[in-house]
Amino acid sequence: MAQNVIEVADDVFLGRGTDVNWILLRDGDAVTLIDAGYPGDAGRLEASLRALGRRPEDVRAILLTHAHIDHLGGAAQLARRYGTPVYTDAREAAHVRREHLEQAGPMDLAANLWRPTLWPWLGRVLRVGAAKNARIPSAQPFAASGALDLPGRPVPVPTRGHTSGHTAYHLPDVGAVVTGDELVTGHAVTGHVGPHTLPAFFNSGDPVTALAAIETLDADLVLPGHGDALRRPIAEAVAEARDHARR
Repeated sequence: MAQNVIEVADDVFLGRGTDVNWILLRDGDAVTLIDAGYPGDAGRLEASLRALGRRPEDVRAILLTHAHIDHLGGAAQLARRYGTPVYTDAREAAHVRREHLEQAGPMDLAANLWRPTLWPWLGRVLRVGAAKNARIPSAQPFAASGALDLPGRPVPVPTRGHTSGHTAYHLPDVGAVVTGDELVTGHAVTGHVGPHTLPAFFNSGDPVTALAAIETLDADLVLPGHGDALRRPIAEAVAEARDHARR
């Protein structure tokens, strides 16, 4: 198994890009990919597929938690090279197509240059395309509610806080929830290890309130967009994230 991918449950894998994660759900020869890293992470993304014995052509679909560059960059390349379909929440699909943009900009970053952790993180992510204006014109909303007819049978859960169309994905078969950036367990800028939400300048809305959508799910494995996988009941992880936000 490649160093940047680990199996966290049966046929569920967490891949690592540049300070960001993606999730691979394997079912026979087919794969569902959830998020895809920065544009410059495309090589790592394809390596994580090869580690599973699969090729980019085996990705049945890409699901996005949200349309920030660190989650859609690799997806844009797969969609362009292989015609891989990309799906997300109806509200977020327009964001993926860049009909509008909800993302921290230069002024937000400038206002946070007092954070000593921001500089090294910014240097790394700029090298992998953080400033690129990537978009996916073919992105579409989910065709139906409930479990999707894709490898891993993911169930979209609207968590509209980090962005206005952010989506988590419940994996009932393995008791896991892919939380994207609504709840993370680590981030280079925050320096905190454990369940928490991202600083306000990264968010378009209120991620703490949006956590209510996932806290009652039957899941004891948290798969975040940033940080390590966490084996803990989701309700406990949400409670810790809320407590951290109050400090």
